[in-house]
Amino acid sequence: MITMTEIAKLTGVSQPTVSRVLSGNRKVDPGIRERVLACAREHDYQPNVLAKGLQGRKTMLLGVLVTDISNGFFADLVKRIEMEARKHGYSILLFNSDYNPDNEQEYLSVVRRYRVDGALVVPIRETSAKWNGYVKRLDVPVITVTRRAEGLDSIYVDQAQAGAMVADYLAGRGYGRFLFIGRDCDGKYAGFRQALEAKGFGDRISNTVYQDGDRLRQTLREWFRSGWGRAAVFAGNDIYALRVLDALRSLGLSVPGNVGVIGFDDSDMGSCLNPRLTSVSQPLDEMARRAVERVLERVERPEPQEAAWDVPLSASLVIREST
Repeated sequence: MITMTEIAKLTGVSQPTVSRVLSGNRKVDPGIRERVLACAREHDYQPNVLAKGLQGRKTMLLGVLVTDISNGFFADLVKRIEMEARKHGYSILLFNSDYNPDNEQEYLSVVRRYRVDGALVVPIRETSAKWNGYVKRLDVPVITVTRRAEGLDSIYVDQAQAGAMVADYLAGRGYGRFLFIGRDCDGKYAGFRQALEAKGFGDRISNTVYQDGDRLRQTLREWFRSGWGRAAVFAGNDIYALRVLDALRSLGLSVPGNVGVIGFDDSDMGSCLNPRLTSVSQPLDEMARRAVERVLERVERPEPQEAAWDVPLSASLVIREST
């Protein structure tokens, strides 16, 4: 790859002049400027982004860190973030923590080393004081996406409100027993449980931290044997819901005949299943657009903010055959 020093030798001008031309400075003789640009095009010159960052200039890069890129929801979110960033002339560096805190911290360190202009992060434990403190030391604008982190810019769906919406829908459909599959610290479970307790279903709600394979089938088998009434399973995301549907099928239980199933995220696969999956939809386009706009606003105006940007968005329910 050709360097500015080599372009200077080939065009017979100084390296500082080449630097001014390639950085967009118009105060260079037009003939010299065109000669330098022609040489750069001919040899496919590419700027050293890391060097620009070390010089305190914009790298035109945004770091994007998600928890599980194999989850279609996060793949869709990253796609929309990349599209929004590109509209503003930015590229992204993508990292996948795989729900591993060590990976998360390592990738945040890489973000810092590459001197990206800003970062959009889906945290593993947004309530962790250690994580919060580490992020604040990155020295670049950071916004948490899909989760609310105290003291940091955040845009997210109100998980508790979404869980309550699911509870209202299922209770209105005549379901009388409820199982949540996912993390017990999940805001959507808290909202789901609180809404059902308010309706008098407090003794008919169960929760299991997600289990895979045989353990999931065993959990579902025991839950169905433990009580009576029309049953519904609320899965913390569509991947969990897909595995629940598979486990129910292996147990000989029909959906929605014996049990209703509802997911979260409304990924594309949900509309292709049989039965098609009822799911909670998040406003991904709005979330990505506003997150990118906010982080770039902070890039342009790096002075300390009086208060963190806190934007809860509303989810919607996409009703299909599984309920």
